[in-house]
Amino acid sequence: MKIAKLSFFTASFLLAAAVQAAPGYKNVITDAELQAAQQAWGEALISISQAYQQGGRDQATSRAREVLDAAYGYNLGPVLFKPTLASGEQTFRTSYDGALAYFVGGNSAFADDSGFALKGWQGYQFRNAAVHINGDLALTMGHVMLTNAAGEVTTVDKTWGFKKDDQGALRIVLHHSSLPFSAN
Repeated sequence: MKIAKLSFFTASFLLAAAVQAAPGYKNVITDAELQAAQQAWGEALISISQAYQQGGRDQATSRAREVLDAAYGYNLGPVLFKPTLASGEQTFRTSYDGALAYFVGGNSAFADDSGFALKGWQGYQFRNAAVHINGDLALTMGHVMLTNAAGEVTTVDKTWGFKKDDQGALRIVLHHSSLPFSAN
């Protein structure tokens, strides 16, 4: 059996071609894209609050649907969504309707939801403790600070998973949020 010898140049070229042809190569998430997606999420939450103030629950629901369609990956499969104030059997919201109910309430199947996005949020900041990017998937963990109309700040612990879809858009596929632990 004769083994062909490849030059270093030929081997390097073949390796580079294989990497470029690999799925997701052009879909590598950048830090800038990730920061923009996190900022957009906060702005979207505020826009749902503003829609509610301007036109009630119907207008807020319409805006929340736009946000879910643009930001979340329900078109890719279940989203691992654990909202801040959800509990009991409805703690985890892997369906679109469950997420929509959490943000705007008004769904009898999720009767405990009053609409987290309807709380008059006016300010938003995030501070990542750590970021892990692996190709077309990125994970973040840190704090989100939300400011209401009275200027009060609510801080939540937030873990997000973002997946870049085939069109190059970042989609939230993991959203875990909880209030910080307090020993009191």
